[in-house]
Amino acid sequence: MAVAESLSVEAAPYAFTFDPAETALVLIDMQRDFLEPGGFGESLGNDVEQLRRTVAPLRAVLDACRAAGMAVLHTREGHLPDLSDCPPSKLLRGNPSLRIGDPGPKGRILIRGEEGHDIIEELYPLAGEPVIDKPGKGAFYATEFGELLSARGIRRLVVTGVTTEVCVHTTVREANDRGYECLVLSDCVGSYFPQFQQAGLEMVAAQGGIFGWTAESAAFLTTLATAAPVGPDAPETAREPAPQPH
Repeated sequence: MAVAESLSVEAAPYAFTFDPAETALVLIDMQRDFLEPGGFGESLGNDVEQLRRTVAPLRAVLDACRAAGMAVLHTREGHLPDLSDCPPSKLLRGNPSLRIGDPGPKGRILIRGEEGHDIIEELYPLAGEPVIDKPGKGAFYATEFGELLSARGIRRLVVTGVTTEVCVHTTVREANDRGYECLVLSDCVGSYFPQFQQAGLEMVAAQGGIFGWTAESAAFLTTLATAAPVGPDAPETAREPAPQPH
């Protein structure tokens, strides 16, 4: 049996400790429609650069976690083509001409298999990295996410992705209720609205870490660099990317 490795990251409200063998990097909804110019997010009047600033630091974290042999999981928000998994309350929100399932700049909006639904090229999953397609904001609802974590013996999550106040926050809250300890990397999560970004991060670490911890990615990378690779396949950075549908 491997001996647990306890590492410590300088974080708010206090140091976050973790064993890389029991920790997963989670990339939430880094999808083309949300982050790319000309996508659905921009068509709504949002500044996608507010989200794209997360790509470079998140790529550095992703590379480091792959090299360390840590578990890596990706999520995508979207629905079945017939919308049978989309509740009416969600379907009817927003601009009547730009609703879920309608034609958008990169295919039908938030429909699985469409170009805009897929993950951006810079962070595309490698073969063997699970991609969880979720119909809701949180990664646990109506998905296999919890089962995948349990099967891998994961107890802690390093959470990244978009948007901070919606899908990131919902996933962290769901994880907290299930007993997972979460570190949110503040420069690897993003919001279209700077005020929501700041408030969302403060809410995670408030009251002694009511939902988890926050830290800059540099602090996490400094700590991870001291860890021995974990898992039989580490390091994994040489693997070929999974085939892209578009």
